[in-house]
Amino acid sequence: MKKQIFILLLMTAWTSLFAQAKKPTLMVVPSDNWCIKNGYTATFDEMGTLKTIPDYKLALQNETDLLMTIGKINTLMADRGFPLVNLETAIKNMEQESAEVSMMSSKAGSNLIESPIDILQRTANADIIIQLTYVINQEGPQRSITFMLQGLDAYTKKQIAGAQGTGEPSFATQTPVLLEEAVLAHIDDFNSRLQQHFDDLFANGREVVFQSRVFDGSPIDLEEVFNFKNEELELGEIIENWISENTVQGRFSTTTYTQNVIRFEQVRIPLYDDKGRANDTRRWLRDLRNLLSKNPFNLTSKIYTRGLGEVWLIIGEK
Repeated sequence: MKKQIFILLLMTAWTSLFAQAKKPTLMVVPSDNWCIKNGYTATFDEMGTLKTIPDYKLALQNETDLLMTIGKINTLMADRGFPLVNLETAIKNMEQESAEVSMMSSKAGSNLIESPIDILQRTANADIIIQLTYVINQEGPQRSITFMLQGLDAYTKKQIAGAQGTGEPSFATQTPVLLEEAVLAHIDDFNSRLQQHFDDLFANGREVVFQSRVFDGSPIDLEEVFNFKNEELELGEIIENWISENTVQGRFSTTTYTQNVIRFEQVRIPLYDDKGRANDTRRWLRDLRNLLSKNPFNLTSKIYTRGLGEVWLIIGEK
């Protein structure tokens, strides 16, 4: 009996230690501000609207200082146990996926629409994006660096950690050296805030937005009543109940409820699925789509992911 208790305590301690050791995956990118000021941007058409975005590939190909500086940040974070996604590698994966997506269309002949930034973040599968901004200051023969690090949740785009400062003037000529000297005084507090945010995700789930909508050709709307689990409920209420049962501690808020659109915000989905795989909005929503495809609903529906942190379930067609 004592041996069984010891094994149980050992397993509990191991599980606790594993949970504490789990760290968020990071990706360091130059900030939009840095890319715009240095002329590294691109435009793309999003449903008829031209949008300007940073061109990371062009920046990395032309700015050796940037490449080395991101490498230095990567090293500092890796030395502290944070797993990293390399920006260059992520871009190559994105280009390969984009080539495949460009050849893909729906049954009706429509092409997929997704911004390059969304594709990059989804391909990289990083929990947190660290935006880097820096400026080199010249003071006679000495140089210093003013920097800013912004830790952004990859799904919500909310800033969850920050660090900024100016290093002491130095005769060092390499930008990564200047950056390391300036950042070292701030990085442990910055990392602590990143870890606190990830611990919150681990305990309370990842925050996303979910909308249910109706195609104009749908035979029903969200106010259609069904007998489900011995209750007469509107389809929207059934969806709302499903969300309550499939979020961490039932945490979400309903911000819009009409016959054609229901919008849920602050939806906390589990960070990992029941198989231990990193969860995402599409994987989380598949069970609801499957539920609605069966009796008593027999509904066709389409899952549409709008970036990393927002997912739609559109009723009536696929």
